[in-house]
Amino acid sequence: MAGIEEQEFRTSIVLLDGYQFQVSFPDEAMPRLLMDEPEPVGKGEHPNAGLLLAAAVGNCMAASLTYCLRKARAEVKGMRAEVLTKLERDQRGRLRITAMKVVLHPELEDEGMLVRCKDLFEDFCIVSQSVKRGIPVEVEFAPPGRNGP
Repeated sequence: MAGIEEQEFRTSIVLLDGYQFQVSFPDEAMPRLLMDEPEPVGKGEHPNAGLLLAAAVGNCMAASLTYCLRKARAEVKGMRAEVLTKLERDQRGRLRITAMKVVLHPELEDEGMLVRCKDLFEDFCIVSQSVKRGIPVEVEFAPPGRNGP
């Protein structure tokens, strides 16, 4: 999509209380986000990581389709996405997200414009394509007493 360039960015997550975390984004003007684990571990007062992953995938797909339709000069009256996320236990009994199904509900003046974008838009969704391919995740521990980046 236009305006998005290759970059590296840092998102900060800080424990507030129990299992409630505050997320800060690179642009300090963006509001901070609160996250929590569902009961009985947390209080379930805010979305957890699985919910945000589903939201990120659904939002990215809806935004990519909207972008494609607008580039094709379609009048997009509205766009809605629903994400069905399957949570199952693996062989060791650990909960894992095993599948996601995104259902898009575009509202268009001319439904024929959708045909043009159906085969194109998904390839431009940064999040869903990254999740599908599997993102390598590296974990390291900072030395004790070191709180900053």
